[in-house]
Amino acid sequence: MSASTQNPSTAHLALPFFDDAHRELAEGLLPWAAAQNVDEHDDRAACRDWVRRLGDGGWLRYAVPGHAGGALEHLDSRALVLLRETLGFHSPLADFAFAMQGLGSGAITLAGTPEQQRHYLQAVATGAKLAAFALSEPEAGSDVGAMALQAVPTADGWRLDGEKTWISNGGIADFYCVFAKTEPSAGTRGITAFIVDATAPGLDTSEHIHVMAPHPLARLRFDGCVIPRSAQLGELNGGFKLAMRTLDIFRASVAAAALGMARRALAEATAHAHRRKMFGHTLADFQLTQAKLGDMAALVDAAALLTYRAAWMRDESERTGRPPAGDLSAAAAMAKMAATENAQRVIDMALQMHGGLGVQVGTKVESLYRDIRALRIYEGATEVQQLIIGKSVLRG
Repeated sequence: MSASTQNPSTAHLALPFFDDAHRELAEGLLPWAAAQNVDEHDDRAACRDWVRRLGDGGWLRYAVPGHAGGALEHLDSRALVLLRETLGFHSPLADFAFAMQGLGSGAITLAGTPEQQRHYLQAVATGAKLAAFALSEPEAGSDVGAMALQAVPTADGWRLDGEKTWISNGGIADFYCVFAKTEPSAGTRGITAFIVDATAPGLDTSEHIHVMAPHPLARLRFDGCVIPRSAQLGELNGGFKLAMRTLDIFRASVAAAALGMARRALAEATAHAHRRKMFGHTLADFQLTQAKLGDMAALVDAAALLTYRAAWMRDESERTGRPPAGDLSAAAAMAKMAATENAQRVIDMALQMHGGLGVQVGTKVESLYRDIRALRIYEGATEVQQLIIGKSVLRG
C-alpha cells in the first residue's frame, strides 16, 4: 500500500464546517485506522472484531451522547461524518461496524427512558453490546406504513408476530430496535418502537442473507415473541417519527461512508497512474488519464461539500435550538444521493483505469466496486432522496 493510499489528505479539515474538536478527532483517528489489520474473510467474526477494536480505541463513544459515556455532550453529525469517511477509506466493513452501533442505538438515544439508556448505551459505547435497527420488511422497504409485524399487548408486556428482513447485524446483535404495528389500520401513525434482546423467546435470527459485498445481514422471525412492557421505546404509536428522526441523524453519515470509499478509489487510481508503464510513459502522462482524474476529483469534492454542509446544518440547529437555515431533510437527502451516486461513478472510473487488474478479486478497486453498490439503496434509495428533494423544491 502506498503512502497516498494509506494516509488520505486532510485538507478538508481546514474548511469552516469543522472546529478544533473535529480536527483533533480526525488527526487521532487517521493513524489508528491505518494501523489496524483485521481478517475480513468471515464478515461476522470481522464485525465483532471491529466493534471490539473501535470500543477499545474509544471511537464508539462518538455513537452515543455524553451522559451515557459518549465523547461529546450530544450526537454530533460532523464527528459521525469524519469517523465514517475515514473508516470507509480504510475498510468499509469497519465503517459498517461503527455505523450500526450508532444507528442501532440511535432511537434509544432519542427516546429511551433513563433506565434503557443506562442499560444499552453505555454497553454500545464500549463495544460490549452490538446493536441493530430493524425497520425493513419483505413488503415494507421505502413504504414503511405497509409493515406487517404486529405487536399485541399482553397482561405483562407485548407479543410480536411477523418478520423483518435486510437487518444489518442480524444474528450477531445483542439487541434490536424493532418497529412494529400497534394500530394495524393506522398506517405510519400506528407504529411503535421496541427494544428486543437477542435472547427474547420467539425471536429467530438464524436465516442469514448473503450479498455481493459481504456483511452481516439476516431475516428476523418473530413467532409469539414475548417482551416485557418496559421494552416499549418512546411513545405508543410514535415509532414512525422516531425511525425517521433516527435516519435523519445518520443519513449524512451514509454519504460520508461513500465519500471515504470514493476518496480511496481516487487515491488508488492516482497511485496506479504513476506506476503503470505504457508506450514508454506512465499512465499519468496521458491527457486522457489526467482528464479522468479531474472528473473523479470534482465528483469527490462536490459530494464532500454537500455532506459536510448537511452535517453542519444539523449540528448548528441542535446547538442553537433554532430551525436550520434551510430544509435539513433535503440537505441530508442531497448529500446521500450525490455522495453515493458520485462514489459509484468514481469507483467505476478507477476500476476502468486499472484495466484487467481492476476486476481481479482481491484488488482494492474490485472490492470497492462491490462495497459501494448497496449504499445507493439502503437507508433510503436514491429515488427516495430525489422525492424528498423534489418536494422541498416545490415547497419553495
